[in-house]
Amino acid sequence: MKRFPPRRTLIAPSILSADFGRMADDCTHVLAAGADLLHIDVMDGHFAPNLTMGPDMCKALRRHLPATYLDVHLMVEHPERFVRPFASAGANLFTFHVEASSLDDAFRLIDAVHAAGMDAGVALNPATPVSTLDPFIARADLFLVMSVNPGYSGQAFIPESINKTRQLRAVCPNIRIQMDGGLGPYNAATARDAGCDVLVAGSALFRLPPENRAVCIRELRGEDSSV
Repeated sequence: MKRFPPRRTLIAPSILSADFGRMADDCTHVLAAGADLLHIDVMDGHFAPNLTMGPDMCKALRRHLPATYLDVHLMVEHPERFVRPFASAGANLFTFHVEASSLDDAFRLIDAVHAAGMDAGVALNPATPVSTLDPFIARADLFLVMSVNPGYSGQAFIPESINKTRQLRAVCPNIRIQMDGGLGPYNAATARDAGCDVLVAGSALFRLPPENRAVCIRELRGEDSSV
């Protein structure tokens, strides 16, 4: 199983904001510019009001980028149906929403994800109490705090997600905490200070000219952007 990159703040470009006509080139470029992994948003038009990509996109990226950690975020009903397809497509991290499963089903799903050779993530919508994740602290490899409502890229950041991240970090100091939605250089430091160590960036990164993306990634990570 390909595990997370070494312990540091990780930058995960959300390919939902990439140019779909130049997907492999866009992904190759942001990785060369310093990104650590790729975030693949999967929506079914039911759990989230949009219809996006599926296992075939993951499979294509794996073919073009064999060494890249692929982080699949499923905003879908019945996430258990997609474990085998995404494992076969080369996904490394399979994150599902706590709102989409009962507690017992979620436990079984995490076991199935691990058995399929993937890391398991559990995501939380903005309106869901952070305590809902407590039963998964000893089971999950990552928690994802949504800082926008699932559905579309380019939404405004929800400030309460910072408090939720801080609360979550206090009870699980060693687990990866990811934040997704409305992140950019202007608020990344606040997210990092709250305990987020995997930052998903979509439009803030891909809307930039290619030559400016490396600076943006360094700023997101909190590094000197002049280097």
